Amino acid sequence: MQDRSSRSQSQSRREFIRTGLCVAGGLALPVGFATRAFAAEHPPIGTWPEGSKGSSVFVSIAVPRTGTYAVQGEDELKGWQLAIEHINNGHELMRKISPKTKKGVLGKKLEAVVADSGAKPNNAVQAHQRAITENKAILLTGSTSSAVAVASNKFAQREKVLYLAGISGSNDTTGKDCVRYGFRQNFFGQTAAAAIGPVLLKQFGKGKKAAFMTPDYTYGHTVTKSTSDYLIQHGGWTMVTNQVSPLGALDFSSYLLNVANSGADVLVNVNWGRDAVLSIQQAKKFGILDKMKLVIPYQIPFLAPECGGNLLAGVYAATDYWWTVEDKYPLAKMFNAEFVKKYGHRPEWGAENAYVSFAHWAHMVEEAGTFYPPDVIKTYEKGETIPSLVGDVHYRPQDHQCIRPVVIVRGKAAKDMKNKEDFWEVIEVVPGAGLMQKPDAFGCKPGDYV
Repeated sequence: MQDRSSRSQSQSRREFIRTGLCVAGGLALPVGFATRAFAAEHPPIGTWPEGSKGSSVFVSIAVPRTGTYAVQGEDELKGWQLAIEHINNGHELMRKISPKTKKGVLGKKLEAVVADSGAKPNNAVQAHQRAITENKAILLTGSTSSAVAVASNKFAQREKVLYLAGISGSNDTTGKDCVRYGFRQNFFGQTAAAAIGPVLLKQFGKGKKAAFMTPDYTYGHTVTKSTSDYLIQHGGWTMVTNQVSPLGALDFSSYLLNVANSGADVLVNVNWGRDAVLSIQQAKKFGILDKMKLVIPYQIPFLAPECGGNLLAGVYAATDYWWTVEDKYPLAKMFNAEFVKKYGHRPEWGAENAYVSFAHWAHMVEEAGTFYPPDVIKTYEKGETIPSLVGDVHYRPQDHQCIRPVVIVRGKAAKDMKNKEDFWEVIEVVPGAGLMQKPDAFGCKPGDYV
């Protein structure tokens, strides 16, 4: 018979063994167990937890692949695709931005459902709805058109699924149309105007007359307002005409006739995509560019090669990214090299924006340790400094806008280009914090978490 001391020691050994077996079993939990455990802590919301139970998670990408913004949409898509590849492979560049990303997000493979939005809000929302219904998509992205971004913002808030705006230049995206479930990484009208305004006043002087060309939707109106407000308030400029045209116009002759007769010193063209290309080409044929300086306050990816004829030589523009910043930012150099290896040409800023948006999302999910949307949102809202391709940045908790620099460029003459893609010279990289309006200046009221 064992004495009390022996029995106590034997019992302790058995408890130790049982505890060890439980720990060992926990280390070998099947995929999805952790998600189910977390799910018990929160009621279902949006596509959570169903969308993250398997070995893969889906993102919905609704981007224009046809229509006036198709070239820019394809550029964005390449950035998202490269980011997905790097997330799934645990690429070194991705780990520089999201250190906890090994292979996949929280160990789950990222897969994309891609649809052509044609830059139409209804098309984009319908595509996202299908991806939610059929694939339980846990993340939505796309836009290129700010009208699409605004519609997607509202849809994401309603469905309680996160949305990352692609290219979106409207102040409203993180202004009056902001939502708790929406985030934007790229620059926009206010920051573009505040960055390029001082350059224009230095180059052209005060008291100038400006003719504006504006696409008739939220992007165009807010970029024109921000740019004109800055030039009027700080330089005493005058807006002598504002020619507002519909998206997808082919013939700008009636608008350009008014510009030609306006007596303007400077033509500020806010048109975007193919609209910008056609309006600039037609302005040249009208002889307007021989009489007026051209300014592009919100630079369009592929604008210079699409316009042709070296029409942008000497033209100032504000942009999100230009590949020659690799001389200043090591992560930009890594990104450019990876992009060239995959696609055979250097990236434009749409691809950069798309890549960084996904990298930042992966960073936030990994930090949160869950796909549960309110927890991911709150991780963004901590406002912590994180890497990007143009230095360290952070997201402002009040409106979910990334505080990031704006790049000022000037178009190169053909004789000064070092290679066939050397269209722009970087004049200045302007820090983002000083360019931003106050968080509530544009009416942002983001709404609820649940």
